[in-house]
Amino acid sequence: MNTHKKAPTVDNRYYRQASFLISAGKARQFPDEGIEVAFSGRSNAGKSSAINTLCDNKGLARTSKTPGRTQLVNYFALDSERRLVDLPGYGFAKVPVAVKEAWQKLMTQYISKQETLKGLVIIMDIRHPLNEYDWQMLEWCHHYQLPAHVLLTKADKLKRGAQQNSKLKTQKLLKDAGIDASVQIFSSLKKTGLDELVTKLNGWLML
Repeated sequence: MNTHKKAPTVDNRYYRQASFLISAGKARQFPDEGIEVAFSGRSNAGKSSAINTLCDNKGLARTSKTPGRTQLVNYFALDSERRLVDLPGYGFAKVPVAVKEAWQKLMTQYISKQETLKGLVIIMDIRHPLNEYDWQMLEWCHHYQLPAHVLLTKADKLKRGAQQNSKLKTQKLLKDAGIDASVQIFSSLKKTGLDELVTKLNGWLML
């Protein structure tokens, strides 16, 4: 273990020990004890990659090039009391209306009634933030007074100046809409912003 780094990184050992716990397709299957942080986002925004990077485990959350493939709420245990939750992606281009409606119902139940939920990380492609369903998730968080953190992923696709412009624009749009949510830049490929994400989650999970 190197203890002589000039800028020591945040300790993320809790996330490295994440392991699959359960997949839930109905509200009655949600765990009702302990505390958790959930991740949501459009299916192709890099949600699974962000979770895998956080946990330093490429095979933890399944990645797919087919939007909307995962329609279950997947739980990953950090310890006996803390969990990460991978919510169904909202990539709805090729799924039936019934699937969209089922997703909306399940997410409403989860965000409005899951008392173990301490915060929601909303994953957005830094090149295309704040789509219709991003706003819906943010508005739900605002309505139910649930802390929200926007993760602008795939930052490696843009130069630094463009990254900052996207972040500032996103922050302004949220402020103008009266939405209180923190915003950060993130890259799963280069691990940009990993420490900032860990720090946010540690606060929510009381680590």
